[in-house]
Formats: sequence, C-alpha cells, structure tokens
Amino acid sequence: MITIRPATEEDFPALLQIQQAAFGAYADIYTVSGWTKETLESVQADAKAKHILVAESDGTLIGSVRFWTIAGVCVIRLLSVSPSHQGQGAGKKLVQSIECTETTAHKFYACTMLRTPRNIQFFLNLGYTAETILPDHYDHLDLICFAKYQPELNTT
Repeated sequence: MITIRPATEEDFPALLQIQQAAFGAYADIYTVSGWTKETLESVQADAKAKHILVAESDGTLIGSVRFWTIAGVCVIRLLSVSPSHQGQGAGKKLVQSIECTETTAHKFYACTMLRTPRNIQFFLNLGYTAETILPDHYDHLDLICFAKYQPELNTT
C-alpha cells in the first residue's frame, strides 16, 4: 500500500537517491545533472521555502515531489518515483495529494522534459492540459508545461 506524508529531514538522503535514479534514466536523452547531482544542502534549503511530500510502500521511501503556491498558482516540481516502483500509482498519489491539500490554488502547474512521452501521458491522464513549451530552457532542456485549473467553488 502506498502512503503519502510530508517529508522529514531524515528522508532527504533517500529522496536524493530516488531522484538521481529517476532522472538518471533520461541521461541518454537530456543532460539532467541538475537533478541527478543535487546536494543534501540544496534539499534542506528547498524544504525551508517549499513543501516536500514523500511516497512510501511498506515503510520504504519510493517517491517524492516538491511544491509551493504563489499568487494562486501551485508549482509542482521534481516529481520522482524509484524506477522499480514506477507505474504503480505513487506519482499519481503524490500529485493528487497536492491537489487535495492546496485548496487556495486556482491552478496547478508542472513541467516535464518534452521528449519523454511517458511523462507527458502521465500529466494528460491526470487531467492536465499542455500549456507552454519552453525550448532550450535551463541546462538546455526542452520542457513542456501543463496546467490544471481548480473548478470554481460555489459560494452561494
């Protein structure tokens, strides 16, 4: 069973290993060193300004995601699931947990590498719509960004 919870500092080393393995799978397509060589210090700094969720299965960390909300837009970043656990629902549960908890966001925004059909399909399956293409973005990555809007709340 997959459970989602806020990350603790004790999770950061395992979180980095999962992130390195997940993004390392794209090394033959893109230069992903920014994500595969991130340091413990940078995760600690991110944790001060952003939320980090982790996914666990049978007590083992299998995935994580970072997010923050600014001006009503929830930015989802660094979604990663251990390659041995991909396709089992952890990524979906992580994203859905953000959508359920960030009730003040009117928009959810996430980017992935343009030449990763599986990632693109993942967001489409969750109801996201392709919104922007960012060619030659940082680290010379071609990104595709997705958005999902919260339905307006009925206040009557």
